[in-house]
Amino acid sequence: MKQILLKEKYPVFTINILKSETTYKNIDEIFTYLKSKIDNHPVAIYITIFDHMAHTKSLANNVIADGIIDAKNLIFCFGKEIPVSQILAVRPRSIGICEFEDSFDISLLEVPSETLHKVTEEWIKSIKNN
Repeated sequence: MKQILLKEKYPVFTINILKSETTYKNIDEIFTYLKSKIDNHPVAIYITIFDHMAHTKSLANNVIADGIIDAKNLIFCFGKEIPVSQILAVRPRSIGICEFEDSFDISLLEVPSETLHKVTEEWIKSIKNN
């Protein structure tokens, strides 16, 4: 995964996986896989899937980049501690996936815990066939 600074302030990690590099055919199959990772993690909890494409299409004057077929977010949380009240600003977590004709763009905002960030990156990287 590569790190970018989105809009010059958001530390985002992103990866593009060609459909030829994975066995998953669509976003829903990837989310089923990721949900199993969340369900089997001792701290993580699955919350929901947000259909970003459906929401955006429902709005007047919407803007959707060329080539995007589908766009959804998997919402989950690792929160086992509330060390300061402001930590809630970075929770829950979201993995966003945009589906294109030949690939998936997968991204997430940097996780505050380095250990849990590595776990999330490993989940995402494992979508790609080795």
